[in-house]
Amino acid sequence: MNYETTVSLDEKSKKSDTKKEIKIYDQKPTAAFIGASWTALLIGMTSYCIGLWNAEMQLNEKGYYFTILLFGLFSVISVQKAVRDKLEDIPVTDIYYSISWFTTVTSIVLLVIGLWNADLLLSEKGFYGMSFLLSLFAAIAVQKNTRDVQYLDRGCIEEK
Repeated sequence: MNYETTVSLDEKSKKSDTKKEIKIYDQKPTAAFIGASWTALLIGMTSYCIGLWNAEMQLNEKGYYFTILLFGLFSVISVQKAVRDKLEDIPVTDIYYSISWFTTVTSIVLLVIGLWNADLLLSEKGFYGMSFLLSLFAAIAVQKNTRDVQYLDRGCIEEK
């Protein structure tokens, strides 16, 4: 049964006739969120690196885990940039967008494989995994906050 009245049909037609509005982003991130993002990034990276420094593993293993951290951080920043560029109608090639996601997933998979095969205590493996993921998430937040602040400081709101 159709319970729609003529009023509800009129409302639907009005909604479909309106043009898609351009979203204006005018909310600057709070100082607390910016500070929390930077703090999380520094804590995650520092913890991970201190753990590597104190680990009883060969130097080449330490280098592997450190490289994975750098690779992961760069990858998530690249993903955040590509996603944001698409949102702001800045051209992003599909290949760059795909590679950004691929390298992000690859960095996580490489860390998991490395930890799976490492002769470490389970608590140490969990520590590296959590500090790595904290660092990746925080890097995304820091990049987003930086982009938001620069976007608003450039006065892009008035241009649109």
